[in-house]
Amino acid sequence: MSSGAWAATVVNLGTAQNFAVLSKAGITTTAGTTITDNIGVSQIAATAMTGFGLILDLSGQFSTSSLVTGQVFAANYSIPTPTMLGVAIGDMGIAYTDAAGRSGPDFLNLSGGILNGQTLAAGLYRWASALSVTNSITFDGGGGSNSVWVLQVDNRLILANGANILLSGGAQAQNIFWQTAEGATLGTNSHFEGMLLTATDIAVQTGASVKGNLFAQTAVTLDANNITGVIPEPSANLLLGLGGFVMIVSNRRRI
Repeated sequence: MSSGAWAATVVNLGTAQNFAVLSKAGITTTAGTTITDNIGVSQIAATAMTGFGLILDLSGQFSTSSLVTGQVFAANYSIPTPTMLGVAIGDMGIAYTDAAGRSGPDFLNLSGGILNGQTLAAGLYRWASALSVTNSITFDGGGGSNSVWVLQVDNRLILANGANILLSGGAQAQNIFWQTAEGATLGTNSHFEGMLLTATDIAVQTGASVKGNLFAQTAVTLDANNITGVIPEPSANLLLGLGGFVMIVSNRRRI
């Protein structure tokens, strides 16, 4: 397979895709946040998730929260949760390495790392710098729902206050993969779409919304945000790949 053909394929998230937010170092939020899908932290305890008002299920395997439509998992919960989370965190790391390692970009250092109003065709993009989205940009699938984007950012991704990620031509959030070496900041009242894989933190600022999934090697901070997780296809086999996910299946909401 040529590098171009490889670059155009989806990044396999494995069992990590079962989480709208997955973090190694904690998830914090203020009131007003709503999350549609599961969230989890590992290898750390539930005390690393603050602001959610967690209620531990009688099984001891997960918690619930009025802010989360789904379930909340931590590494100190009862078996099989620690193992399930360990697999998901491992899959998150593999996905990050996959996205970061793709070569032969179709677009290199587009617009000098400052995007403002561009329309992006499917393909592999790389920036040897930070990437700033100062205004709305559009991912255009060209009429095909299977179009894939992989965006490699060697520094931090910054979505400006009020900026929007827009989709057209059949583009889908679950086929847009952002890989950043220095974390990401999603600005106040911005809107983000896609799968965000970061080597460090993700800061989602006041009123920002996300359609997609957030995967952080360190912490995720939320502030009155609306986050709707999505599931890449095909995915049904992954949901049944570990006994610990049986309890998740009945609670998934497919977008």
